[in-house]
Amino acid sequence: MKNLTGQQRTKQILEIVFQAFCILLGIALMAPVLYCVIISFMRESEIVSTDLHLWPEKFYLGNYIAVITQTRIFRFMLNSFIVAFISSLARIFTASLAAYAFSFFNFRGKNLLFLLVLGTMIVPAEMLMVQNYFTTAELGLINTYMGMMIIYLVSGANIFLIRQHFMNYSKDVRDASLVDGCGNWRFFWKILLPMSGPVIATVFISSFVNVWTTYLWPLLVTNVEEMRTVQVIITMLNSSELTSAYGQVMAASVLILIPSIVVFVLFQRKITEGMMAGAVKG
Repeated sequence: MKNLTGQQRTKQILEIVFQAFCILLGIALMAPVLYCVIISFMRESEIVSTDLHLWPEKFYLGNYIAVITQTRIFRFMLNSFIVAFISSLARIFTASLAAYAFSFFNFRGKNLLFLLVLGTMIVPAEMLMVQNYFTTAELGLINTYMGMMIIYLVSGANIFLIRQHFMNYSKDVRDASLVDGCGNWRFFWKILLPMSGPVIATVFISSFVNVWTTYLWPLLVTNVEEMRTVQVIITMLNSSELTSAYGQVMAASVLILIPSIVVFVLFQRKITEGMMAGAVKG
């Protein structure tokens, strides 16, 4: 640091301060999750004690055993995974096709139709929930996976996100591929989508987490335990049938969190590659 100029030294100090701030912010954001994990390994006497316990006196697995034996958590997790996974794939398919049309095609009413799509983003989901329930019931989709997924198959926000990404590509690329005998579907499937891995991964992660954490709609359209989703387990553990459920609730929350983390880790590489590619391009 002796050979550094005053400006370079100031810049280095600011970088250190910024990195320290980011680390502290990350710790603050992770603290509730970490404490949730810690509580899941505590006995009930430690949890309800007036003294603050930041670490269990002895790791206790009884909370996890109670969750697994007293609830059908794995069945609920399977239901949630099916709904979230298929809904996310459907969102990618519908949003990418719509975004392709809005990005590369010219047709009458295109801008108005796109504004209507954007308008769906400001309509609260709760406002349409009653009508959606009646429509789902009339279609005979109560207590079915399709009934739980039907309102998640299309998303205006995902259409907007992918459309903005597609707008970065020149239309000359598509025109050249058409001249070479590549049709619209082949260009979309073989060229455009493989080049859009990061945004597709982003849409999948956001959709999966959003549907995975949904509680109200799956609860409305199911009335049998076999079709319940994983979020319902928290309500079951807080019911009067189980006493001293704080540790079990935290244990269930940790188990529920695992699939979302796995999905993020699997697709994190794609997002990172897209950010690096954009940085190099810039």
